[in-house]
Amino acid sequence: MALRVPSGVLSTSESDLHVGSPFYYRYDGRGIFVVEFHETRARQLLRAGSGIPDAEFRDDQVDAIRHVVEGRGRLLVVQRTGWGKSFVYFIATKLLREAGLGPVLLVSPLLALMRNQIEAARRMGLSAEALHTEIAEAAQRQIEADFIANKVDILLVTPERFANDQFRSGVLAPVAGNISLLVVDEAHCISDWGHDFRPQYRLLGRIITTLPRNLRVLATTATANDRVMHDLEDVLGPNLHVIRGELSRDSLSLQSIVLPSQAARLAWLAEHLTTTIEGSGIVYTLTVRDAHLVADWLESRGVMAKAYTSKSGDEREALEQALLKNDVKALVATTALGMGFDKPDLAFVIHFQTPGSVVAYYQQVGRAGRAIDSAYGVLLSGSEDADITGWFIKSAFPTRDEVAAILGQLEANPDGLSTQGLTALVNVRKGRIDKAIELLMLESPSPITKVGSRWQLTATTLSDEFWSRADRLTEQRHNEQDQMQEYVALPFGEHMPFLIGALDGNAAGVRPPALPPLSAEVGTNLLQEATAFLRRTHVAIEPRKKWPEGGLPVYGVRGNTNIPGALQAQPGRALCMWGDAGWGSIVKNSKYRDGRFGDELVEACAVMVEEWSPDPTPMWVTAVPSLSHPELVPYFAKRLAEVLDLPFLPVLTKVDARPAQKEMNNSAQQARNVDGSLGIIDGALLSGPVLLVDDMVDSRWTMTIAAWLLLSAGSGPVYPLALALTGGDE
Repeated sequence: MALRVPSGVLSTSESDLHVGSPFYYRYDGRGIFVVEFHETRARQLLRAGSGIPDAEFRDDQVDAIRHVVEGRGRLLVVQRTGWGKSFVYFIATKLLREAGLGPVLLVSPLLALMRNQIEAARRMGLSAEALHTEIAEAAQRQIEADFIANKVDILLVTPERFANDQFRSGVLAPVAGNISLLVVDEAHCISDWGHDFRPQYRLLGRIITTLPRNLRVLATTATANDRVMHDLEDVLGPNLHVIRGELSRDSLSLQSIVLPSQAARLAWLAEHLTTTIEGSGIVYTLTVRDAHLVADWLESRGVMAKAYTSKSGDEREALEQALLKNDVKALVATTALGMGFDKPDLAFVIHFQTPGSVVAYYQQVGRAGRAIDSAYGVLLSGSEDADITGWFIKSAFPTRDEVAAILGQLEANPDGLSTQGLTALVNVRKGRIDKAIELLMLESPSPITKVGSRWQLTATTLSDEFWSRADRLTEQRHNEQDQMQEYVALPFGEHMPFLIGALDGNAAGVRPPALPPLSAEVGTNLLQEATAFLRRTHVAIEPRKKWPEGGLPVYGVRGNTNIPGALQAQPGRALCMWGDAGWGSIVKNSKYRDGRFGDELVEACAVMVEEWSPDPTPMWVTAVPSLSHPELVPYFAKRLAEVLDLPFLPVLTKVDARPAQKEMNNSAQQARNVDGSLGIIDGALLSGPVLLVDDMVDSRWTMTIAAWLLLSAGSGPVYPLALALTGGDE
């Protein structure tokens, strides 16, 4: 950005340069002085930031830094993971600040990425701060004040924060004319075609188009194919300068192995992480549950492994440090540990399931082998992969019916509705209502607005472009899913060329893998142990503690009130997840194919109760009744009671038929579906702690209300027990 000469730093020739003042200023004939770049100082900063006394710049790094510092126009850097994109913007920031220019703003999408960036910036002597949800409110206010006062060299914000009206008006506006550089990291997220497109980046793109043309803008990414590049040129400007490097990673030995069952993949991991594969690395899973499952299994086999997911919360930073210091063999992670995590000597990245796109896979596997000669990138493909990635595709956008239902209720309630109010009126999952509102709010102009805590309609009609975009991206993601299946089927040695081709790169110079292929065979004994482990992996049923929006009118319960502690169910247990490895498929087949739960499931639940050991110990067993399958659950519960040597008392009754809970799509609808449908048989004996048995738990409302009725009638503590948890509970 062209700026006038800061006082006290003007130098007229390169001979006057010295450390700490690496610039001179050139008069450009328009009354503006332009900052010049000095490579010697930049190299000093590279060595300080990397901790390597003789470090040298990689190809194109100097050109990128020079381009930014000298304000030659907007720049897009597309370089593979490990190339050192962060050095470009941190060295540029340091040079600009030493020249007396204003602070730098960096938009970064992930907390793990932010933590690494903050550490790298501070090693270079920068005053670096970040604003995100894990920082206390008071600390955030202080950081904002310091940024406005020019006490912060570089401020990292999420795209959500950058697009927030309050942040833009209260923090950016006072310093907008003084910001020397805007950095957009993981810039592929701006593009609709980007593999992990973030809706909030659309707002970021709009904001960039309104910025002064002479503002320095640097965008960086490792994963931009030609379609993404064209999108970024549209957003960042027609005169965008691009520095694009080679995509091949010679240190990575890539391989795909098809092992349909989870037990086989668990056995494979245990065998190779204890014998063949040295060093530490990452095992990626598609779901939070599988991350914990795999970590628990590996630890049971003597492998130091920890789960890292979006739910790791305050433990995330400690987990990252444990991997960086090689205190763990592996972090078993979801995509929460993704873009920007930097461990140069990461020895392996193994995928427990197939990701949804080639580009996402390249991004994740590229964490390995950055500063070592050889590393493994192994993709284990399972039978559940397509179902999981298909669910993510289906969940990415609301359906036309869902949006019509939301807009229809807002039209019927002109004073507006809160999100909870919408949930009570619309049979749509709360998460999907939130997603729909988020995407509708990002439309320009938007068909909805927020007034206080309520959503209201605007005069704008939702454009057809909204649906054409959703259809286009859904089709694209299905195509990407198919492309990943092509990758899975590749023979050893052809994986890297395939990835480079998918990213529109040149695969001509790709070298053969440095490491030999790993065996796909799984030992019989280890496979049996993995199968047994899966059948011992039980699922917690957490008790609900609050009544839903709108309450339960038939039972006379007010909404949004706490369930009295004495009338809450105790924490319960489910034998498995519905359809999951271990017992899941057996439960599913038993219900819908056999119409009966066999003795092996009775024995498995008895063992689960023994290992669980509820305290106080249950003294009797009862079952959740059903009008559609009146004998299925009671017969199972009665046999379980016999094995446990407890009496079975069928004290609950079903008053009337209701739709299956799986047809209800959010908590309020699920609760209302049970309201008034259950009762207690008159004169039933209810004393003492009880096991409350059902086959499946969808929403927990059936168990919650049944326990409330039992406790209200005088029973002791109620322990829910189910064969399967469906995952339908939000």
